[in-house]
Amino acid sequence: EADSEAAVRDLVPDMRRLGEAPCRGVIVTARADDPAVDFVSRFFAPAAGVDEDPVTGSAHCTLAPFWGARLKKKEMIGRQLSPRGGTVRVRPEGERVRLFGQAVTVMKGELL
Repeated sequence: EADSEAAVRDLVPDMRRLGEAPCRGVIVTARADDPAVDFVSRFFAPAAGVDEDPVTGSAHCTLAPFWGARLKKKEMIGRQLSPRGGTVRVRPEGERVRLFGQAVTVMKGELL
């Protein structure tokens, strides 16, 4: 958790060193400055071949209970501050998190 939205936005991680971390990815988050948004984040996963994911559903599934407990809210708005960026509404429901927002289809396929 960072001290400010600016710290998250301005972060310039060392991807080589971050890629050596023993995890799938790293989330950096802070409270949002915009009163219409509850929290901001960025997600880095160079070891998985993605230096910075533009908008990460799985990260928001982790951030929803994290921020829900801090903000004492059951539904929140998160904004990912990657260069492309995106906004996701999140609502924890038991052991799951429901995500709401717009998505872009980048591939369609069929498993046989």
